[in-house]
Amino acid sequence: KTMLGRNAVALSLASLLQGAQGFYLPGVNPYSFAEGEAVKLKVNKMTSQKTLLPVDYYRLPFCQPEGGPKMDHENLGEFLAGDRIESSPYRLNMKVDMFCEQLCITNLGRGEQKGVSPNKMVRAIRKNYHNNWIVDNIPAASKVEDDSTVTTRYWQGFPVGFIATDTKKAYVHNHVNIEIQYHAVETEPNKARIVRFTVEPFSIKHDFEASADDDDDATEGTDKPFKVADIQNPIESCNPKLPSKEHTRYEMVYARGREPQPASGRVLFTYDVIWTENKELHWASRWDVYLSMDNAIPAKVHWLSIANSLVIVIVLSAMIAAILVRNLRRDFSRYNRLATDEEKAEDLEEFGWKLVHADVFRPPSFSPLLLAVCCGTGAQLLCMAVLTIVFSAMGFLSPANRGALIMAQLLLYVLMGSVAGYVTARFYKTFKGKSWQKATAAVAFGFPGMAFAMFIIMNIVALSQGSSDAVPATTMVVLLVLWFGISLPLVFFGAYFG
Repeated sequence: KTMLGRNAVALSLASLLQGAQGFYLPGVNPYSFAEGEAVKLKVNKMTSQKTLLPVDYYRLPFCQPEGGPKMDHENLGEFLAGDRIESSPYRLNMKVDMFCEQLCITNLGRGEQKGVSPNKMVRAIRKNYHNNWIVDNIPAASKVEDDSTVTTRYWQGFPVGFIATDTKKAYVHNHVNIEIQYHAVETEPNKARIVRFTVEPFSIKHDFEASADDDDDATEGTDKPFKVADIQNPIESCNPKLPSKEHTRYEMVYARGREPQPASGRVLFTYDVIWTENKELHWASRWDVYLSMDNAIPAKVHWLSIANSLVIVIVLSAMIAAILVRNLRRDFSRYNRLATDEEKAEDLEEFGWKLVHADVFRPPSFSPLLLAVCCGTGAQLLCMAVLTIVFSAMGFLSPANRGALIMAQLLLYVLMGSVAGYVTARFYKTFKGKSWQKATAAVAFGFPGMAFAMFIIMNIVALSQGSSDAVPATTMVVLLVLWFGISLPLVFFGAYFG
């Protein structure tokens, strides 16, 4: 019977192990696309290193999807980070290449003239704004090409346009090569996963006439090209009369006689879609190049910075230790020396280390309550930082889950309110304080109140500048609920036990 029981247990464990499958952490579950399946291209906020104020993508006169752009479902962390992810009119299908596909015709506004205020597009280009697109939850890398080199950057997106070095005028990137790499799924035949997303922008001046079927009624997945205009001076990739199709290349755009598109007037937007298979890059490693920024900053630089900091810390610590040891030895020699009759008669006061041995836990003369509140707030922030690092190391705060880091920090800070209350009450009790309720209220409203006041001021500035960093009123209400509904009771709960 014993052997039969053991065999039954072994068989049960074996069946469970065979039926077990790997799982992915929340927010990073892969999606496999079938050939021809629609792939959504989403747009996020536009960012600039000059202004540091992100703005909504459709604040500029870009092409909009049919029925208007639709906001993606965003969490609290994405709203606080200023992300505004919306739908786009770009039509992509898995493994289906597109050649100079027409998107729409849009009017960018008046041209650049002296004494005349420039249009929105020109102002955005001069402020060095960059587009941030998303496909299958990975951000777009920027590919820049010139006569001799090709540079790919995996941060900051790609520029809206550029300023010509000779004319000093603004030109818009009205054509993009959307290059997407995929990796075939071994466990799912005829399906693939997206592992890389790169955008190469171009500025092409299309001389065109609007077509009669400029009605934006094309459906996804159709073989018929979406046509809104007849191009009078097409480059090779945009010429339907050529027998063979080829994608837009740098040599086509900058051929003799070609000009870039000024950021004014009626502009035709076009795009190419290029699908290539990457057998080396797997889905689980597709974020590695973004996190390392493609080794833009060599690892040697990081190690040199760490070594430099360590040397400074060691040198300063050695200097302080030498001074303390010297004073300590001098004090010990005076303590161990036999006192003379004159010293006994004078009854000398204590000196050296004996002067501070009773001051370690002496309450501060200025404000014991303030010190207790600062200690409680520091303990709360320290616990939040440590837990955030632990959860990040465990993989729960994946970069694929946008806004997860900010939301985790906010929630952990709120939940650590009990730690702040306990530490504050314990220190205040040690300092012989009497009004612990006052100390608890100070730690509950002190640091959070100052942070929230600064947040409101920055939000007003963002609203005045029309930035997407401005937080909606509903998000403000959520923050107040977290503060007064969770953090405040936890602070008093911790203070009760302290």
